[in-house]
Amino acid sequence: MGLLSGKRAVVVGVANKRSIAWGIAKAFDREGASLLMTYQIERFRENLATLATELTQVPELLPLDVADSESLAHFVAALDQVTGEHGIDIFVHSIANANREDLEGRFVDTSRDGFLHALEVSAFSLPLLTRALLPAFERAGGGSVMTMTYRGSERVMPNYNVMGVAKAALESSVRYLAYDLGRERIRVNAISAGPVKTLAMSAVKGGSQALHSVSERSPIPENISTDDIGNAAVFLGSDWSRLVTGQVLFVDSGSHIMGY
Repeated sequence: MGLLSGKRAVVVGVANKRSIAWGIAKAFDREGASLLMTYQIERFRENLATLATELTQVPELLPLDVADSESLAHFVAALDQVTGEHGIDIFVHSIANANREDLEGRFVDTSRDGFLHALEVSAFSLPLLTRALLPAFERAGGGSVMTMTYRGSERVMPNYNVMGVAKAALESSVRYLAYDLGRERIRVNAISAGPVKTLAMSAVKGGSQALHSVSERSPIPENISTDDIGNAAVFLGSDWSRLVTGQVLFVDSGSHIMGY
């Protein structure tokens, strides 16, 4: 019996085998959870289906574009059909996006459209999706919502720019959602992961330097992996964290406590 046996989890944000969301999906599968994963557009479905063959349980795959209201409505309807009376126990929000030009140069030069895009996809999508999933959580009697953040929310990380602002909004959203939903026994937390080799990290200039900094200067001189994040997510999804809510859990070898 795994820590998540009998639980159903929705994981949004698996892009490829290097994704943080994929590390979480693998850990959930290992611990016995049944999975439902999403893909943004049809051409991504084949890649996700190929990855899913590595899991012990066959997951449900559903389309979802968080910036499209019609797509969201179809997703919720399909989710209700799949989950039935059981509902869902865990929701993993691992999506973020910003225009590449807004991750270069100066934050002061961020465009209006770029700012709104980053905030909508990276921050507003958390309360949006959580609200849409509330009936499914209620059928399960509560559960766990978790999202992914980064230390750029509270410290200046060159070239992170508008994503740092979006992550700050995301972390604040975690606290307000935790307050709103606590009486429904739905807990809401964030994992602040250290630098890890993902497609998203490759889009940020200086990402390799951040990896080097963690391995050289952190209390634990070692870079993290998506597996490490997955293990932390298992804790937040399990009953072991049943009274943990509104928190940001750092999985970064302790780098966030350092003054440089």
